[in-house]
Amino acid sequence: MTTQQSNTSPNSADSTSNSFNGLPLPPAMQATLQQLGYMTMTPIQAASLPITLAGHDLIAQAKTGSGKTAAFALALLTKLNPRRFAVQAMVLCPTRELADQVTQEIRRLARSADNIKILTLCGGSTMRPQISSLEHGAHIVVGTPGRIMDHMERGTLNLEALSTLVLDEADRMLDMGFYEDIAFVAKRCPAERQTLLFSATYPDGITRLARQFMCKPKEVKLLEQHEGTKISQRFYEVEEEQRLQSVAVLLKHYRPISTLAFCNTKQQCRSLLEALHARGIKALTLNGDMEQRERDQVLIQFANRSCSVLVATDVAARGLDIDKLEMVINVDVTPDPEIHVHRIGRTGRADQNGCALTLCGPADRNRIITIAKSMRIVPEWHELDELKEDDQSPLVPPMVTLRILGGRKEKIRAGDVLGALTGDAGYTREQVGKIAVTEFSTYVAVDRNIAHEAVRKLAAGKVKGKTVKVHAL
Repeated sequence: MTTQQSNTSPNSADSTSNSFNGLPLPPAMQATLQQLGYMTMTPIQAASLPITLAGHDLIAQAKTGSGKTAAFALALLTKLNPRRFAVQAMVLCPTRELADQVTQEIRRLARSADNIKILTLCGGSTMRPQISSLEHGAHIVVGTPGRIMDHMERGTLNLEALSTLVLDEADRMLDMGFYEDIAFVAKRCPAERQTLLFSATYPDGITRLARQFMCKPKEVKLLEQHEGTKISQRFYEVEEEQRLQSVAVLLKHYRPISTLAFCNTKQQCRSLLEALHARGIKALTLNGDMEQRERDQVLIQFANRSCSVLVATDVAARGLDIDKLEMVINVDVTPDPEIHVHRIGRTGRADQNGCALTLCGPADRNRIITIAKSMRIVPEWHELDELKEDDQSPLVPPMVTLRILGGRKEKIRAGDVLGALTGDAGYTREQVGKIAVTEFSTYVAVDRNIAHEAVRKLAAGKVKGKTVKVHAL
């Protein structure tokens, strides 16, 4: 494997060289970027786009939230021939959530092009509608390795016209045991193609993938950096038997609206959930044993601020990108410094400030020393005793999620639900939060003060001209 190493610092390029105007993109694409507010490239975009637009294979190390989706989406959209109704680009993702996010971002960037069809192919959904959509043709498919492989084995996914293969969050796919699935898919793609691999960390399996399936890839490595002003890190010494109760103490003191709490095991997640519920804190958990519908419900409630705390392991939280996440709590210290950096990097995104708190037992000292060296920081140590629960009121999320039975299958759109709430029901736009439409259900967040009444009014009224069943989660 021949690689060209390009070590790039996030501050290495000035604003002139970071302009999208300097890229060889079609005028319509440049106009779309302007409309979407993409004024300057993020570091990963500035480092990788000149390489990908020139047609080279690429290995790029970059985290979720760094702008990497646009970095590969612009390259594959530029090569696309809209008049050729065949799958010309494919993106493999570790989770359904990430696949959905990638699909939405590509659709936004493709809106200036005529009739670009993008399909999401993931497990957790029935095969028949996916097969039907593929029969009608698509230009881009985004999906998880297992489901993509299923379609290939059934003969329902034809990749003869494929010119771009993207492996997104490749390290997570390897962690989840997808190496053989990725290999199955890549071997059956046309040899004459461009392969783009994006990964937050750089395990040995990445080198194996590159050697086996890439052609003279260029390499861009952006070391993940967190500005001290954006993410405040604090370390709290606790005895092992205090660990779970300490999380409630931190939450009651800091009172964040949304917190992601990381545990190292599923059992620890379950124990923490019980401890938080006992203190009256609304918390939910993610685990690998959940059905997709349950997982979707949990993520929707957390993203729309109707759940204060999401408890998860690193495996369960893969592909998760929550907007405006205020706090990360490391309930258990991870032995891997890169995972610690990845955990805390979920807060303090874009122009937001974030807070990362880590609980450290007597056995965690060496792990903290390793993490501090890796991040080139001096840990800021604090005692739990210095925290006061001045506000004794319950830690209650500001929103409540309502579930409406009926979704895309019934052709319900977000605008239909918003119209029902701000029309006949008489609520203001500010009292309605995020609306998520899934295949069979629609979820809407409403201000906690109106939740009970909103359920009654929606059930008594109509959505898209039909009576609906609705309840609060």
